[in-house]
Amino acid sequence: MEYHLTIPVNSGEIKKLKIGDIVYVTGKIFTARDEAHHIMLGKDKNALPFDPSEMALYHCGPLIKKTNGEWQVISAGPTTSSRMEIFEDKFMEKYGVNIIIGKGGMGERTEKALQKHSAVYTAYTGGAGALAADKVKEVPAVYWLDELGMPEAVWIFKVKEFGPLVVSMDSHGKSMYKEIRK
Repeated sequence: MEYHLTIPVNSGEIKKLKIGDIVYVTGKIFTARDEAHHIMLGKDKNALPFDPSEMALYHCGPLIKKTNGEWQVISAGPTTSSRMEIFEDKFMEKYGVNIIIGKGGMGERTEKALQKHSAVYTAYTGGAGALAADKVKEVPAVYWLDELGMPEAVWIFKVKEFGPLVVSMDSHGKSMYKEIRK
């Protein structure tokens, strides 16, 4: 099935998604790699300058430039998600994120957390960073840029029809990665 979702997405919509479904999202997404996960988990939920629960999480280290005072995304391809496996279950618990976008899949801890928190992991095609950048309509904010640098900073993107995303781990305990390993 193909779905066009507007973020934030409620748990009822998430539970409809099954592995193999194609998803396009419109709304706000935020980027977070290893260091951003570490920083955010060390902060009080109410101390963050944005609400992750109202956005999708994108494992991405974008290439961005500032032109005439505005951020312009040049490339925003996914980064390997397995590096975030040590954080993701705690991250979902603390921040209520229910859509994760990345590449390469995640492990058993994340799989269990997806079920517990009615969330999905979606895969975006690696090497398609320019295509992803084209779906970013605005960059309203960036956090921890000075401390972490461009790829590790948290970028907030307003996106339109971001995808195609393939649901590769769903909220029902199904995982394309486990199926492939079998």
